[in-house]
Formats: sequence, C-alpha cells, structure tokens
Amino acid sequence: MTRSVHPLHRLAGCALIAAANLSHLQPAHADGFSAVVSPPRFEATAKAGETYRDVIEISNVSTQPNALTVKTADWRLDASAAAVFTDELAADSCRPWVAIERHDLTLGANGKYRFRFEVAVPPATPDRECRFALMFEGASQQIDAQGLQLPVSGRIGVIVYLAVGNVASDLQLTGYGSQRVNDQKLPSLHIANRGTAHGRLDGFVDGTDADGASWTLVPSTLPILPGEERDIALSFDEGKNGKKKSAPHYPLKLHGTVYDGHRAIVVDTTFAP
Repeated sequence: MTRSVHPLHRLAGCALIAAANLSHLQPAHADGFSAVVSPPRFEATAKAGETYRDVIEISNVSTQPNALTVKTADWRLDASAAAVFTDELAADSCRPWVAIERHDLTLGANGKYRFRFEVAVPPATPDRECRFALMFEGASQQIDAQGLQLPVSGRIGVIVYLAVGNVASDLQLTGYGSQRVNDQKLPSLHIANRGTAHGRLDGFVDGTDADGASWTLVPSTLPILPGEERDIALSFDEGKNGKKKSAPHYPLKLHGTVYDGHRAIVVDTTFAP
C-alpha cells in the first residue's frame, strides 16, 4: 500500500499547552496523546537563494491511534529560560519561508511517520539566523481540575535554528553569581551573546574545596540567543563525582575552560553559597 503525500503547505500557528523540548528527546503525554519526535531540534546552515529540506520522525508510543495537527510558531525564552511560543509573526520572523508536508496526520498504534519540511531562503537575504518551531499538537481533551472541566491538549515543539550566511555566536563571560537549581545553590556564569547566532557552553570546570577535595562541574547547555544575557549554572558532574557522597566543603575554588563552539572562555573564581 502506498502512502499518499500531500504537497507542501505554508503554515503558521500555536496551541494551548507546550511540551517543548530544547535539548532532550522525550515523549509528551496528555491523556491519550503520547508521542516522541527525533531529532528534538535542528541546527543547520543554508545560503541565500537555497532551499533547506529535512525530516522529523514522529513515533506514537501509545497503543491507541493519535491524530495530530502541525503548525509553526515563533518562540523566545523568558526570564526563567522557558520557551514561550506564539502564532503571531515576530518582527523579524522567517516563518513565511517555511513549508510543510501536511497540516494533520494520524499515527496508528505504535506507529511512525517521517514528516518533511523545508525552508526556502529568499535570494539576497542578508546574513542572519532563522529560528522557528514546528508544533505537533494532539486533539483537545477535557480534564477535571478541582471540579472544573478544562480543555487541554498535548504538544511538542521542535526547534529549528538555520544559519543563513556567515553568522556565529560570540559568548562573553561578564561576571559570576549563583543560581538555585532543584533546591541546590550552584555557581553560575553570567554570559552575554554579542554574536549573530545562538550559542551554548560546553567543557569542564575543576573545583577544589576547603578540604582539598577535587570536584568537576559542567555548564548548562541552555541556548543563549543573540543579544541576550543569561546566568548559566555550573552543575556537579555526576559521572565524575558519583563516588563522593557528601557536598563540597565550601568555599570552592573554580578554574577551567568552557567553550562556545569556537572560542575558549577561562573560568577563575571562588564560590561560597
């Protein structure tokens, strides 16, 4: 049996509840909506006048069929680094360049679907980073919340970063601080992105506590968008510190190098929560 494929359609949109995933692959659940997408994000390049094409694999991990609608959205990160999606076109939105295979589809029980999309970059487009999300939304359902029947729907957002021309991040360390993560106070780096594309930190930072014990910390992989400043937490590496049962005896001297993909950033500070 051949699967009928609809022509690509231009699209725009948003919905109720986001189960957006910026860095990890995981299912979204909402009473009958259970899906996994792969990859959870795209980081690609294109030139002005080119058309970028790619495929998202959608898997239904439920034993019941799932009907999905597909839309695009613009997005931003709020002060707490949560993704906020909108169907209104942002001032510099590239969503008019985006085309998709279809607006809706139904996944059979434990079924999979390879969903096509493309971005047609107009000729003479100046260097820039095109950012948007592809939203996969389940049917609206009623839930009982303290006696109130409320409509909800499960949704997954797949983030696309498309670097057009010569763009790059330029992450700069502008200060140190602390951040509370899961009820634990952690050291943080205040990072400003002076570049033209998003960036993330990677690498390791060595720590030595007041007892002389060694610790290893890693930066959060939270994206930092162009023109933004973020506090990026340094978490204890569970793999390298797993045998240590107690917390460090503060203060903790930190020294090491983190990277934004193409340049080194030296970390040298002392942290005491």
